[in-house]
Amino acid sequence: MRLKRELGVIDVFCIAAGAMISSGLFILPGLAYSKAGPAMVYAYLLAGLLVIPSMLAKAELATAMPKAGGTYFFLERSMGAAVGTLGGIAAWFSLSFKSAFALLGIGIFAVLLSRSLTETHVKLIAVGCCLFFMYINLVGVKHTGRTQVFIVLALTGILVFYILGGSLFVRSPRYIPFMPFGIGSVSATAGLVFISYGGLTKVASVAGEVKDPGRNIPRGMFLAFAVVMLLYTLVCFITVGLVDSAELAATLTPLCLGAGSFAGRFGIAIMAIAGLLAFVSTANAGILSASRGPMAMSRDQLLPRFFGNIGGQSKTPYNSIIITSLFMIAVILFLDLESLVKTASTLKILLFMGVNLSLIVMRESKIHNYQPKYRAPLYPWLQILGIIGYGFLILKIGAKPLLITGSFFVAGFLWYLIYGRSRVEREFALIHVIERITAKELTSYSLETELKGILRERDEIIEDRFDRVIKESAVVDIEESLDMNGLFRKAAVFLSPQLGIEQEKLLQLFVEREKDSSTVIRPGFAIPHIVVEGEHKFKILLARCKGGVVFSNELPKVHVVFLLAVSRDERNFYLRALSAIAQIAQESGFDEKWLNARRSEELRDVVLLGKRSRYTST
Repeated sequence: MRLKRELGVIDVFCIAAGAMISSGLFILPGLAYSKAGPAMVYAYLLAGLLVIPSMLAKAELATAMPKAGGTYFFLERSMGAAVGTLGGIAAWFSLSFKSAFALLGIGIFAVLLSRSLTETHVKLIAVGCCLFFMYINLVGVKHTGRTQVFIVLALTGILVFYILGGSLFVRSPRYIPFMPFGIGSVSATAGLVFISYGGLTKVASVAGEVKDPGRNIPRGMFLAFAVVMLLYTLVCFITVGLVDSAELAATLTPLCLGAGSFAGRFGIAIMAIAGLLAFVSTANAGILSASRGPMAMSRDQLLPRFFGNIGGQSKTPYNSIIITSLFMIAVILFLDLESLVKTASTLKILLFMGVNLSLIVMRESKIHNYQPKYRAPLYPWLQILGIIGYGFLILKIGAKPLLITGSFFVAGFLWYLIYGRSRVEREFALIHVIERITAKELTSYSLETELKGILRERDEIIEDRFDRVIKESAVVDIEESLDMNGLFRKAAVFLSPQLGIEQEKLLQLFVEREKDSSTVIRPGFAIPHIVVEGEHKFKILLARCKGGVVFSNELPKVHVVFLLAVSRDERNFYLRALSAIAQIAQESGFDEKWLNARRSEELRDVVLLGKRSRYTST
């Protein structure tokens, strides 16, 4: 059963933005100030810049493969089941820990509204919120998206109030000295606040539920990044100017202090509400995104099947949502999150490295059906710089999180060896790269077939009669150069048994038709077509002629040929077929795709995946 595609560009924006605006803005500025002083503003900007390679990489991968699971799916299809297992479980744990921390943040900020709350109350509030968001996600993704839209818009409005109101009360001496701990403190602090942007790419996990993903995913992600980065920068800058340095370096509620300095108790209350909304937004988006990873792994037989069960009416992965939520509750009630949050940050950085490597593998595989609607710029240099930058951040995190992460990956690999290895024999893109390097036949092209299905689902292609004809058509790939008669003779060999007409008769019909008027409709492209006797006869032959076909001494050689043989009663469909072929051939990059296809099925896919009008009634 397929997931519903109900999320639009505003939903994508709000899921990505809501996943970012939480502890990174309402808790971390105080800690960042203690390490970098007012220059923490630069740290947030640097961290944002380091996210850009992964944002662009995920935007491309998500428009090429808009499937549930996001990072897991990209890693598995590019580098294999073992890497996919590690990446999928890592993404699930990272998102779950971060969301559990956000749920605890709800309880922490609730203390500001009522001082009588204890630590037990804080945890119970977090558990109650987790159960509530579990219910929201179980009801359906549309309700989750609507909740996220409301939360993010309200939160953005409060932060704009804080920026505008606070800007009237900032004191310039608080910015001096601006960089008291040197420039090295800025890069170190960027590693601390990097996780603030970690939620940006969460939306890739729900790509399978986004309408028109080729358009809505990049636009929603880029808009969220621009808005949140601007909010981070302005809010941090205003906060530094509102709060004394000693107070700011010691607080876990810096925005409440800032708002209290110019709006009193009302300001503290309104920012406490904003903090609650921020953590609610992160927790809501976290459950939505985290639950899609196990579902995708279950479908690929790397986790037990029940993780992938989808509800009939709501069409949500209910088992995955429930198990993810229960895991978060266990973390809230029983675990110390400090080192776990650092480990989650390490996992997130490693996943970002993996995503950039995944993009490089997919591009270098030259798989014909890897056709993203958006392509990341400055390839591959931006991705390489991103991987190097993430490696630098990991070195700054410390030994303990790296040790925990290493143990985690060992456990994940053992799970793959024990459970997944015997169940999965799926082709992945790295094999295609190896095949290109070694010039050996290693692939079965099953990944290309899967990607074709994803593209048809992404572009909402509904099969019509023309598609069925193309699926049944013969495909001829000719290496040498030949004249027009040589091409027609080869075509007659394939068409004769299909039409029940002698080869010489077909050859004569093609030659006579070409004498009446040339069927070369543009340089390099021809559509020879003949009318044959009988009824309900309609056949197409696709031919690629690498050496070129000479139709006339006055015309350039032809490399793309669609030969049609039809009976008179098929005139209406014949005209529709000509229109379909013309639309496909006019698409940008058609000739390049045709000439670069590596086998006959790729030639057929160029036609089947071409953009054209479809007539589903025939």
